[in-house]
Amino acid sequence: MTNTDKPRRPDVETVEIIGGPEALEAGLHDYNVRWAQDYRDHRRRILDALAAVDVDVEHIGSTSVPGLAAKPIVDIVVTVPDITAEEDYLDELLAAGYELRVREPRHRLVRTPARDVHVHLYGRGDASIDEYLLLRDHLRTDANDRALYESVKRSLIGQPWDDMNDYADAKNDVILTIKARARAARR
Repeated sequence: MTNTDKPRRPDVETVEIIGGPEALEAGLHDYNVRWAQDYRDHRRRILDALAAVDVDVEHIGSTSVPGLAAKPIVDIVVTVPDITAEEDYLDELLAAGYELRVREPRHRLVRTPARDVHVHLYGRGDASIDEYLLLRDHLRTDANDRALYESVKRSLIGQPWDDMNDYADAKNDVILTIKARARAARR
């Protein structure tokens, strides 16, 4: 890592969830082609807001996988040069109408007031980005794993979740299994 690759300052060391835990209220919906258009609209909004910043923008999560049922929340990952340099990107995203929801080590999350779009921000080179893309790309091409993932989501969504993060955590085992198969398929 060269000096120019190092963060400008130390990152946050704790997890700050603005507004506290939120119950999972959105159910699963059959795949909707509108999600791709929603992504493109928000991609343009993000690129316009961050025109002065070298960013990459990708559609991730279940809404990025045609044929997969999903909560109607479009997830987007944005790669910024330095996650610790919030002054380079955060004010611009807030001015574009997003709200800060999570600030944690290596990750920020902003979302729309309607909570239907979540924008995950990471620093360039963060391994989390590759993990999102690995899962997305595999689910787009593997019908069996797509069906497995959807069946697990359907079994979990019917349970009461006081915190949306608990629902996400409950999917971890199947996600890890699918990603292991995706890595094996790449080899």
